[in-house]
Amino acid sequence: MIKLNKTFKIKKSKIRVGRGIGSGKGKTSGRGVKGQKSRSGVAIKSFEGGQMPLYRRLPKRGFNTLNKNKIAILNLDKIQFFINKKSIGTKEIINSELLKKLKLINKRYTKLKILGSGEIKDKVNIETDLASKSAIEKLEKIGGSIQIKK
Repeated sequence: MIKLNKTFKIKKSKIRVGRGIGSGKGKTSGRGVKGQKSRSGVAIKSFEGGQMPLYRRLPKRGFNTLNKNKIAILNLDKIQFFINKKSIGTKEIINSELLKKLKLINKRYTKLKILGSGEIKDKVNIETDLASKSAIEKLEKIGGSIQIKK
């Protein structure tokens, strides 16, 4: 039954189920016969009749940010280790392209950050995206240079 209230909005009355055959929603109250869904207190969340549910069909994303900057971290002692191993020459400019070419860092990294852990003895020229204060101080102390790209 539809009623009009004072502000002329249509107000539908709630269907009262289980109130006899004449109501149209009597006996089983529109729930069919027997089975899990005919019982009270049953909610089958995300059940799709045996089909692989949507939440299992989609890939897991979790808290991994999709547009995260992939930064390769390199300590000064690691650079010294590569120089001692003769992988890197002291005359060449150390940058991410050179390190990727020599397979010292992975190609998936987009940026390079130099950290000041350890000691460096050789004078080197480094071109990087990011660097820590201690790394800059240590490199300038031995006479090396560090260029930070914008």
